[in-house]
Amino acid sequence: MQTPIAHAHQNGTVIEDNPVGLPNGVTGQVVPALDRHVASLFVLFHQYQKHHWIVEGPQFRDLHLYLEEAYTEIHQDLDAMAERITVLGGLPTSSPRALAERAYIEHEAEGEPDVRRMLEADLAGEQAIIKHLRDTIKLTMKLEDFGSERLLKKSLYHAEERAHHLDHYLQRNTLVSEEC
Repeated sequence: MQTPIAHAHQNGTVIEDNPVGLPNGVTGQVVPALDRHVASLFVLFHQYQKHHWIVEGPQFRDLHLYLEEAYTEIHQDLDAMAERITVLGGLPTSSPRALAERAYIEHEAEGEPDVRRMLEADLAGEQAIIKHLRDTIKLTMKLEDFGSERLLKKSLYHAEERAHHLDHYLQRNTLVSEEC
């Protein structure tokens, strides 16, 4: 069995030849982008999980269940991206410190924000994910990495759906009288 050839790239990522026949010039651009998504999705995963743990109030049950669904879906998407990185000959970032450094989303500060602030932070995270996913989808289309493109489009759809649901939660309560 032949040992894969490793190629170092500018960001320090080592990428081996891959079994799917994509050139190193392609994987050298796609793998770091996927890795930043994995890192950022981990940050968002942890944020949703924290919010799931601490949510309170009259909509507790609905929000508690929604937040769990969201972090579960995010984990599935980031896992699929990490697996894709290995298909492309890369090694996904995995340590918490390195993930935080590589992410384009920052970890939320410790503490217990009110529910509206939690959901606003989740929406802002989703919007950042959506923007960066769109950029990487354009890159994968240009580079003809159709497998990564398909995976990213699926993740984009999930992020857009979560953003849509968060937007609904953040609307004013139309059942409450505005007369006071």
